[in-house]
Amino acid sequence: MHIALAFNMREAQSIIDQPPSSAPEEPPGSNDDLYAEWDDPETIQAVADALALQHRVTLVNADLDAFEKFRDLRPDLVFNIAEGLHGASREAQIPALLDMLQIPYTGSDPTTLGICLDKHRTKEILSCHNVATPRFALLRHASELPAGMRYPLMVKPTLEGSSKGVTDKALVQNVAELQHQLDWVWTNYRQPALVEEFLSGREFTVALLGNGDAVRVLPIVEIDFSTLPHGSNPIYSYEAKWIWDREEDPLQIFSCPAQLDPMLQHAIETLCIRAFRHLGCRDWSRIDVRLDDAGVPNIIEVNPLPGVLPRPEQNSCFPKAARAAGLSYARLINEVLTAACQRLGLEEIEHERRCLL
Repeated sequence: MHIALAFNMREAQSIIDQPPSSAPEEPPGSNDDLYAEWDDPETIQAVADALALQHRVTLVNADLDAFEKFRDLRPDLVFNIAEGLHGASREAQIPALLDMLQIPYTGSDPTTLGICLDKHRTKEILSCHNVATPRFALLRHASELPAGMRYPLMVKPTLEGSSKGVTDKALVQNVAELQHQLDWVWTNYRQPALVEEFLSGREFTVALLGNGDAVRVLPIVEIDFSTLPHGSNPIYSYEAKWIWDREEDPLQIFSCPAQLDPMLQHAIETLCIRAFRHLGCRDWSRIDVRLDDAGVPNIIEVNPLPGVLPRPEQNSCFPKAARAAGLSYARLINEVLTAACQRLGLEEIEHERRCLL
């Protein structure tokens, strides 16, 4: 079949360059991390190569000419990893135009992508369905903090991904630090902040693959904050993801499969499947979980468009979970494609998948 790969590409050095040994004096702002959500050329080529094992592949840059490109190409299916750039709808834009053109695609629909990019709306839906998530509020000023919310607090831009704006200073201990961070978010991102109570327990990231009753939870990844530079906060910050963790000297921050009591593992998996379904995720998603003081898992982030850096030393969590499950990178990408084809009723793709090595 003819598969179009929709992507946004950044240059390899577009992420802020800081020494890995300590936190920067001034955290990265919106100009430094503008393209952090986009994929590098090597990742795009790796996805294309995986798809090309069984299909004819055309690469389509998700730019202002994308609509005409897709209308002319009329591919059988689009493998979508495009993140977009502008506005709260940016992750939803390519799926929306594909819906208009009646071209099927992998992954979640525009509604789910738009909701999950908005951390506040995501948590409202989770709370409505009694899916555990830390207590939260959308704030511009510290004086708006609801009574009963306790420090320490996490402060995040509400409409960003890839840890943009979640710097090492995002964990605040008092009202002065809260207002400083709220002002910093507003200055750099021109949006209010999602403020939530900080949970002091272990943190995990969970990769899910499939749809309906066939949703599969891959081996759970745990994050070990003791490996971060001395003096940094126990959070998976922008610095931890993009500055301190380097391909030439990767942090030994992840363990997979996580060492979990069977009951806790079941609780985490069940919680993530519930979040996946209530938010309308499709085909794949990566969900971040943290334990509260009592050891109860809570959802802290939902990522229906997960990153898939191909090389193990790049510490990309979805491929890491796939490798622990015995899936090669190429097999992972094609499993996502298969999940979409099964959902769409394109059974011939499933037949081709069985022929993969």
